[in-house]
This record gives sequence, structure tokens and C-alpha cells, in this order.
Amino acid sequence: MNLRGQILVAARLDLAEVLRSRWLWFCVCVHGVLAATFVLVGSNESGVVGFTGMGRALLSWSHALLFLLPLLALSATSQVVNSARDDGSLELLLSQPMSRAGYYTGITLVRAAALVVPLLVTMPLLAVAGAVGFGQEVPWAFLWRGLAVSTVLLLCFTALGLCLSTLVRNQSKALMLTILGWVGAVLLLDFGLVGVMLQWELPPQAVFTLAALNPVQCARLALLSAAQPELATFGPVGFFLANRIGPQGLLALGLGWPLLLGITAWVWGLGAFRRRDLV
Repeated sequence: MNLRGQILVAARLDLAEVLRSRWLWFCVCVHGVLAATFVLVGSNESGVVGFTGMGRALLSWSHALLFLLPLLALSATSQVVNSARDDGSLELLLSQPMSRAGYYTGITLVRAAALVVPLLVTMPLLAVAGAVGFGQEVPWAFLWRGLAVSTVLLLCFTALGLCLSTLVRNQSKALMLTILGWVGAVLLLDFGLVGVMLQWELPPQAVFTLAALNPVQCARLALLSAAQPELATFGPVGFFLANRIGPQGLLALGLGWPLLLGITAWVWGLGAFRRRDLV
């Protein structure tokens, strides 16, 4: 069996597991509830950082997704390989004409698709529902920007989760590291940067460099630069970003760094999976 056939077999088996666990439908429901909530909120005309109506709904939803998507991706992938190793299904599958690269690629494609497809469906539906149901003008440029940034962020954390499931064999430890990684990426960095700024009074360039190491912060800056090009809410750091990098530069950073980080993590995870024992 060639590599393409191996990938298709692994993908079909993992898709059956995803559908059996109803995890895919959970993602659809989460996106649907968020979309419905923000459509209702955005139907009231009120200005928020330069947006009104549907612009407000899309901006709010995109920022909510920045907190939610990393957790969804990590929870969906951080126990895939180690769980299959523990229950013996991985050893049984690889005793067939199935390569490790084919298996790893197949589960990657399924998990990434299960995370990305609900987002690609619900976000345009949100815009259409707002335009048809409430007569709102849809900022399509911001919608495509939000879709691109959110998709890349999902792919990044999908790769990170698979790498974690390969490197950490204990499922409980992998779950703990998943929670800690999500907290560190989403919740703690802003507070940490504020503490560093107060303690050492770093220049804006250094603060931006520290923030840019976090893919969630890169995605956040890419979205905010579309809503508020001058980035006045960030003070001196925002002035530096707006004048030195600009909205297009921040978009390139918000897409490029998470994608590079995800590719690196995926290659690292694949290499570790091919070298390590199955049991």
C-alpha cells in the first residue's frame, strides 16, 4: 500500500472515531451558540473600536474564538497518540501494512478538518444571517481576515497538541500540560507583560517581541489592526506597531508565525513518533 492509501485508511479510521465520540457535533454546537449570541448582540447599533452592528458581532466573536480555539484544538489532539498506544490499537494498526508517517498524517488531516470546517461554515453564516435577518452591512474584508487568522491558529494548536500526545505518554500528564499550555497562551501573557513593563520599563520594541512569541497574541494583533489601525489602546507599543509594522505587517505576522510554529511542532512530533517504541 502506498503512502496515499495509508493516509486514507488512517483518516477513515480516525474519522469514524471522531464521529462515534460526537466530538465533531460538539464543535459545531459551540460555534453555533457563539454565532447566534453575537448576531443578537451585534444587531444593536453601538460603536465599538470603529465597528457597528455586524462589525461589532464579528469583532467580538473573533476575539472569543482566540480564547476558545486553542483549547478546542489541544483537547482534541493532546491524547490521540498516547491513548491509541495505551489501548493497543496503535500497535495492532501498525502491524498491518501501515507506516507511521501515514498514520500520523491521516489523523492530523482528520483532526484539523474537524476543527476548521465548523468555523468555515458558521462564520459566513453569521454574516449572511446578520445581513438578511437584521439588514446589517457586513464587513467582508474583516470576515475573511478573521477566518484566515482563526484557521491558522487552529492548525497551529492542532500540531502542538499532536506533538504533545506523541512526546507525553501518560494521558493524565498530557491533559495537565494541555490546560497549562492553554492558560499560558491565552490568559497569563498579558498580565506577565504588564508586570515586566512595570518592573523593568522595557521599550516598546522589547514588549512587542515578547508578545509576538505567543501565537495567540500575534493573531490578536492581526485582528485589532484591522479594527483600529492606529492601535491607540496599546499606548506607546501601539504607536510603535502602527508606524513601524502597520496592519499588513501585523497580518503577515499573525498568519506566518503560528503557521511556522505549527509546522515545526508537527515535524518534531512526526520525528518523535517514528523514533519511539510503540509500547
